[in-house]
Amino acid sequence: MDLFNVLTMIGGLALFLYGMHVMGDGLAKTSGGKLEVILEKFTSKTTLAVLLGAAVTAVIQSSSATTVMVVGFVNSGIMKLNQAVGIIMGANIGTTVTSWLLGLTGIESDNFWIRLLKPTSFSPVLAIIGVSMMLFAKSSKKRDIGSIMAGFAILMTGMDTMSKALAPLADVPEFTKLFVMFKNPLLGVIVGALLTAAIQSSSASVGILQALCLTGSVSYASAVPIIMGQNIGTCVTALISGIGASKNAKRAAFVHFYFNIVGTIVFMCAFYGLNAIIGFEFMDDSVNAWSIAVVHSIFNISATLCLLPFRQLLVKLAMITVRDGESNVETNALAFLDERFLERPAFAVAQAKKTAVQMAQSSQDALFKAIELCRNYDEEEAKHVIELEELVDKYEDELGTYLMKMNNAELAKNDSQVVTMLLHCIGDFERISDHAVNIAETAKNVNKKSERFSDKARGELDVYEAAIREIVSMTFKAFEDDDSILATHVEPLEEVIDALNEEVKKKHVKRLRKGKCTIGLGFVLSDLTTNYERIADHCSNIAVCLIQTKEEGLEAHEYLDNLKENDSVRFKMEYKEYRKKYKLP
Repeated sequence: MDLFNVLTMIGGLALFLYGMHVMGDGLAKTSGGKLEVILEKFTSKTTLAVLLGAAVTAVIQSSSATTVMVVGFVNSGIMKLNQAVGIIMGANIGTTVTSWLLGLTGIESDNFWIRLLKPTSFSPVLAIIGVSMMLFAKSSKKRDIGSIMAGFAILMTGMDTMSKALAPLADVPEFTKLFVMFKNPLLGVIVGALLTAAIQSSSASVGILQALCLTGSVSYASAVPIIMGQNIGTCVTALISGIGASKNAKRAAFVHFYFNIVGTIVFMCAFYGLNAIIGFEFMDDSVNAWSIAVVHSIFNISATLCLLPFRQLLVKLAMITVRDGESNVETNALAFLDERFLERPAFAVAQAKKTAVQMAQSSQDALFKAIELCRNYDEEEAKHVIELEELVDKYEDELGTYLMKMNNAELAKNDSQVVTMLLHCIGDFERISDHAVNIAETAKNVNKKSERFSDKARGELDVYEAAIREIVSMTFKAFEDDDSILATHVEPLEEVIDALNEEVKKKHVKRLRKGKCTIGLGFVLSDLTTNYERIADHCSNIAVCLIQTKEEGLEAHEYLDNLKENDSVRFKMEYKEYRKKYKLP
């Protein structure tokens, strides 16, 4: 084996790892975060959790990614430690799918139909279809599917390149002797663990072993302990992810580690114990790609079946390792913005949206409490309004920072639009909470001076406030449900609120001239109506953002300018209905 073979092997390895990355990324984007949401919600039963963990890992092609996601769930308080165990076990089963796909490279036959199953036969076709879709498809979903095809083709091309480059090693005695050393179970486990820890992917590590086995120099005696070590090495990613996390998140990482350690010990004791008693004749036979897939699958499935009944012991072992103490991670709504989720951008966007909905709810609560203070002032409720506003400020800071970090990730087109929409909307939510504080302060000043609006003025404000309550509730509901149709009903009501604002001021001036109202209360009324009118403007901004997300290329000013002209019948009808509903007494 000369220098050029070495360079070819390195190039093949690079293609192999890159293809696995592209394919996994495309699969993750295609799922749109739905798989992670399923994991989050449907883990109450351990058996179901195992199946879900296996299914999700089979799709995203990475047990490390699934486990890191679970560590994030536990760290955020979304998932309990006991629920995480099943998913972690299932992830080990799901990762075996990759080895079966890679096993296709070992197909040898003169039969035309069987040869078609060999990746080198159909990968070029997948590559041209995938690249064409990536370059020319308008739909982001189709481009993601194209990246899956192209990634698979690159993966298989890299695998084939590695295999051909390594073929001359079959005639190198030193290479054969190297694998004779790995027959020592302990040494084989260490080598497998170190290799997998270095590239942080057991699937890729198994793929490299499958490429090496095509030289014919790898026996079962060498391959089995290496495969065991690969399962231990993949724990490194989760353990690193647990650094700086809550104690339960660290425990989840250690559950993964102990599961693989204990599983390896039990499997090797059973395997080598039977070999000592029975004497497996195949131990010195050359292993092939399919055999590695079989051994990999048998180990992970049998380890799960054996240890599943003892899952609570794994949890206790992790709890002994990470003892109770002060958690360095605050468990609250903001914990949903775990940076581990950024590894799966589609799910991170979903978590950001969920957090933004909670931010909107806090902003709405602050506003409605402030409005109520204008009728019945209560010092404790006023303090609560300020606390909610401070919470909303914290939401804006944390959420804005989290969303900006997503700009470095490869987002699907729809996810990118959602991120842009959220960045715009959280500013409006924060401003609405600021107006809530302004209203609460106005109510406090009126209470201190023991002033009181006339019955007519109070009646007008009641109508105005009812309209504000409706537009805020409607806007926030549209935001929570991602309902662009409901969002189109906001602008007619906003126009009515603008008209109400002018009418209330005019009626106040008339009362002022007749001596039925004081100048002081006039300033109070002006403060309230100004805050209400601006709140309605922010609701309009949020609604337009929602509509823009659904209608690509729509400009906010263009939408508002053309609304009455292009949709005059519906707009005028709704406007008249709202005018009738919120008619001043």
